[in-house]
Amino acid sequence: MLKTVCICLSIFILFNVIRAADRITGKMFVTRSEVISTNGMVAASQPLATQIGIDILKKGGSAVDAAIAVNAALGLMEPTGSGIGGDLFAIVWDNREKKLYGLNASGKAPQALALKYFKEKGYKRIPYDGPLSWTVPGCVDGWFALHKKFGKLPMKTILAPAISYAKKGFPLSELIAYYWGRSVERFKDYENFQKLFAPDGKLLKKGDIFKNPQLAKTYTLIAEKGRDAFYEGETAKRIVDYSRRVGGFFQLKDFSDFHSEWVTPLKVNYRGYEVWELPPNGQGIAVLQMLNMLNELDVKTMGHNSSRYLHTLIETKKIVYEDRARFYADPRFSQIPLTDLLSPEYAKKRLTLLNPEKASREIPSGQGIPEKGDTVYMTVVDRDFNAVSLIQSNYYGFGSGMVPDGLGFCIQDRGALFSLEEGHPNVFEPGKRPFHTIIPAFVTKDNEPVFTFGVMGGAMQPQGHIQILLNIIDFGMNIQEAGDAARFRHSGSSQPDSGVMTDGGVVYLEKGVTPQVIRELMSMGHRISKTRGGFGGYQAIWIDTKKGILVGASESRKDGCAIGY
Repeated sequence: MLKTVCICLSIFILFNVIRAADRITGKMFVTRSEVISTNGMVAASQPLATQIGIDILKKGGSAVDAAIAVNAALGLMEPTGSGIGGDLFAIVWDNREKKLYGLNASGKAPQALALKYFKEKGYKRIPYDGPLSWTVPGCVDGWFALHKKFGKLPMKTILAPAISYAKKGFPLSELIAYYWGRSVERFKDYENFQKLFAPDGKLLKKGDIFKNPQLAKTYTLIAEKGRDAFYEGETAKRIVDYSRRVGGFFQLKDFSDFHSEWVTPLKVNYRGYEVWELPPNGQGIAVLQMLNMLNELDVKTMGHNSSRYLHTLIETKKIVYEDRARFYADPRFSQIPLTDLLSPEYAKKRLTLLNPEKASREIPSGQGIPEKGDTVYMTVVDRDFNAVSLIQSNYYGFGSGMVPDGLGFCIQDRGALFSLEEGHPNVFEPGKRPFHTIIPAFVTKDNEPVFTFGVMGGAMQPQGHIQILLNIIDFGMNIQEAGDAARFRHSGSSQPDSGVMTDGGVVYLEKGVTPQVIRELMSMGHRISKTRGGFGGYQAIWIDTKKGILVGASESRKDGCAIGY
């Protein structure tokens, strides 16, 4: 009898321990609740930077003011994926005008460098490290373009928090510290990099304090003297002098001639929602092309993360990414058939390539685009429901690894995304912008703002956007659930060496996908692998103008958070 009672008691205790580990509300896999507020919301990939954005909103700053402040802080606190040596894209909702604005602040290749140089030196592709991958950094000009149109507070106030942290120091957060350490090893032969990011030869770890007085001086100069301090003043001169010393091709004219471009966001209607992305030279229209194809299918009945559902999304991605490789480039140098690519008729035609039972092995295309990339995404909504969806990057983990003397930041390696194939739309040319992976997103409905979000991470970004949108629109998840749900990532479209996908690529799956589904996908011909990373970094804000509330989400794959007030 006593033995029976003990067994029953053990089962009761075990059952309640298991129950205690589960969430009472929402789906079982969700890491946290949504954040809800009324006066403003910031979601970013580093908590201290997120709080800076809230502080700016509390001072009466606009959504754009707060986003610039957050971006400046991330350039200090998350230089693994961002910084003023890189580029910026943004979508801004002006709630008074009921209008979206798009900004392309991506930089151009040096005028003094030509394709002939790479051919003569025997390069098959542009290296990620070193000065040959440089393009003019567009971030700072992007800040001032945004601020001129939508800013309220002076730039001195906006940059003051990042300057203070740069002088006094801040503790490294967990994931950023991990990537930081990997880059210190990667750039072990880069003297300026080691002096700045591994001070006194020390490999910084989680919780270690990092100071960057060089960046504090650079930010202070920008705050006091404006955009021209970077592109026509002391900073530009230092970058060009450094370029000459290390074998780069920058000239002062590359900087003085650079200006961001205001562009018109593009949209498709997906089940009553208007989904907006920016036009090329970015990859945002890949999202719109996939949505056009998925509009023709009833994905809800397939079941979330079922084998049929995942197969459909993977194959749709493969088809659209071949267009991405063939057509996406700088529109000032190449004609892009946007009307055709985004038409429902074209989507139906491309959908005929999808075999519902078997994974495709080969879809002819042009030269491919590399899969990797490190980026930061942030989104802000202010009390007036003005919103900004902003993404910023130095590209591949601290960019090129090249730190100009005394400036406190790395120059991006975005030029590594150029093709060296003559006649290709994305082939290297002087003054041309390379294909870009970073894409902000926005959703409206009935001419009201609904959803501002992004999923950082190289070629994962369009795949991430699609999965987030379908989780919400087709499967009714809230925005935190939509971000935490298990994801897939397909790699291998348009291999750069051959220009053609010949083996079907590899599908990476997070652990939330069931073994049964994995077996079924393999039986359909998919090559399956598992990895601990590479599934993107998601931040989002849902805007409910009827209730007058903002709902924020930030996933557990990154260090960040959403904060409201």
